Amino acid sequence: MNSHPEFSMNAIDSLIEKVRGYNPNVDADLIHSAFVFAFEAHKDQLRQSGEKYIIHPLATAWTLVDLEMDTATLVAALLHDVVEDQNVPIDEIKKRFGDEVASLVDGVTKLMSTDFDVGEFTEDSQHTKAETKKKRADHKRSAENLRKIFIAMASDFRVIVLKLADRLHNLNTLDSMPPEKRLRIARETMQIYAPLAHRLGIWRVKWELEDLAFKYLEPEAYESLAQKVSKTRAEREDYLAEAVEMLKYQLAKEGIEAHIMARPKHLWSIYQKMIKEGLDFGEIYDLSALRVVVNRVVDCYTTLGLVHDLWMPIPERFSDYIAKPKSNMYQSLHTKVIGPRGEPLEVQIRTWDMHRNSEFGIAAHWQYKENLQSGDEFERKLSFFRQQLFDWQSDAKDAGEFLSSVLNDMFTDQVFVFTPRGDVIDLPAGSTPIDFAFRIHSDVGNHCVGGKVNGRIVSLTYRFKNGDIVEIITRSNSQPSMDWLTFVKTSHARNRINAYFRKLNYGDNLIRGRESLEREFIRQGMDPSESLHSNDFTTILRTMNYQNEEDMFAAIGGGSITVGSVVNKLRAAQSGREPMIIEASKGERTAKLTVTLDGVRNMMISRAKCCAPLPGEDVSGYVTRGKGVVMHADTCPNITVLRVQEPERIMPMDWKATPGEKYSADIKMKVLDRVGLLNEITSVISESKTNITRAVIKALPDKTADVDVTVEVGDKDELTTLLLKVESLSHVISVERVSARRDLRRTRSVVKKP
Repeated sequence: MNSHPEFSMNAIDSLIEKVRGYNPNVDADLIHSAFVFAFEAHKDQLRQSGEKYIIHPLATAWTLVDLEMDTATLVAALLHDVVEDQNVPIDEIKKRFGDEVASLVDGVTKLMSTDFDVGEFTEDSQHTKAETKKKRADHKRSAENLRKIFIAMASDFRVIVLKLADRLHNLNTLDSMPPEKRLRIARETMQIYAPLAHRLGIWRVKWELEDLAFKYLEPEAYESLAQKVSKTRAEREDYLAEAVEMLKYQLAKEGIEAHIMARPKHLWSIYQKMIKEGLDFGEIYDLSALRVVVNRVVDCYTTLGLVHDLWMPIPERFSDYIAKPKSNMYQSLHTKVIGPRGEPLEVQIRTWDMHRNSEFGIAAHWQYKENLQSGDEFERKLSFFRQQLFDWQSDAKDAGEFLSSVLNDMFTDQVFVFTPRGDVIDLPAGSTPIDFAFRIHSDVGNHCVGGKVNGRIVSLTYRFKNGDIVEIITRSNSQPSMDWLTFVKTSHARNRINAYFRKLNYGDNLIRGRESLEREFIRQGMDPSESLHSNDFTTILRTMNYQNEEDMFAAIGGGSITVGSVVNKLRAAQSGREPMIIEASKGERTAKLTVTLDGVRNMMISRAKCCAPLPGEDVSGYVTRGKGVVMHADTCPNITVLRVQEPERIMPMDWKATPGEKYSADIKMKVLDRVGLLNEITSVISESKTNITRAVIKALPDKTADVDVTVEVGDKDELTTLLLKVESLSHVISVERVSARRDLRRTRSVVKKP
């Protein structure tokens, strides 16, 4: 203990004391233990600034204390870097500090290496092929990193609150970083983290993130604006003090208890206003606003009346976010008036509870759980946002589409509308009743025939305005129209409409697939009726994961699988031929034996089970005693040993893939457990025209699952492509080939920054 710096021990004691101010029942021993554990783990580690590393987790925890977060989040803040930086096993965190803390630390650890460049990917003829390939890879990585954040948010919103606090301290100490890294961190903060703080209602963090990022992204504009604001501060403060005294007097006369404060606008919002409205700094008068905090909701409206009695209100500059809160649960009255010196003055009026929600956003609600109060209303308000996270992930076919959907739906201007029940739905500006209907549920969208806005029937092309109360009119026999795609705004609605029309083609695909399969049976001299009703065909249906023959026919007709693969499997089943055995070609024996699979059994060659090589890999054969040649990947440890022990039995080979032939490969996945996950995985594999011969899923207590799948692929490249597609699924944490060369492994948890 004596090795701990005095300032550090004082800091943790001060932190615990501040927590007691809003949570008297805080587990001080747990927080103190977490600090000691983190200090020991980081004791030899320094930040790039030269400071002791423990300062960073302490600063992160202090930000969360300012947001009045719960004990588990504070403990996780102190520990959030020990897994990533010091290789402390997550199981040790769980053993020492409990499952809840371990889950938060694990969630944040998975976000530590995320970085973004969310600009749209476009081909550029001036770029070399290598540059274009790198740009495409960076774009995909950005999408996958954003997907990680949404997985973490959907499972526990505290993870992203913790990440925001972590990012805020990193921005405050960015001067010690290289210029290129400063720019990257500032850019992704402005593109991703500040908008997330806004959507979660954490205003206090949002404006700090924006101003700090602004400082590094546009340093000249930042310094110029900061100087101008500083020069006018004294005059502005004198003006606001005059307004405060006038309002205090009126409130006291009415017997209303109120706390009045000036709220300066942050630099980034001033700069944005100058850019959007084409104004010079001298033309902006509302650099500050008055904030009035009262005890009761009724006092808010009384205060509004007094403000309008004192100063003339500016038409159409009043918003009632108390009656109609924003989707991030923000509530307040906003009005703009001509103030005491004839200059515009913004006044915000709210209760203390509303003020806390405004400053802390989603973070304000975690005491519900800690104090055992009811959080049902809070959870209900978040349900639409959480559903939107899942919709983005389930709709997107690939990483690029996912990133495009998020940028289109989340990080653009929003319009806030209400359900008849009073729930707030946020949609991209320009959204229509169709977008609203699909946001509620796919069935509502599919059967939508009209909409009512504020009690009046509107057309389906109506563009929402803030505060609209929306009701969808449905009819059971209605269906989507392709015309909807010309005016819907959200990616989710567009994806659902396209999915509906894909299903409509099921019948045509079924007929086309059956006819194609029967023609292939006849071409190969097989009886179609006998083949389709054989036990072997039933077995093939099961191994290829089809519920019935109609689904298989539709898959053939839609191009998901080929008739050749089905017929070859049926022939193999009827002949009892082992699919793992391959044959040497009749070609003349040279230095390297060329191996194909042409159906001629002139030499028995089998794939080694230890490494299960695939065409496209460098392979060598081991001549066994009486069992033919066993083919190994050159990187297999067993063949390395055999080269030393029995070099005379090693046969160099050149394996040429035979078109249409498939070989088994085992894949192991770690996934987030949820209903329908196995079906989602198998669908992606089937869409790649890949057959599944085995699938086993094992649910684990930590809400994850291990999924083992055996697939049939043509070569190494086909398997690599499949691994990348499976990895792109939103709930897949990691995926790897079990018995494979190292360069085929694709595991999310080991992806590092370039």
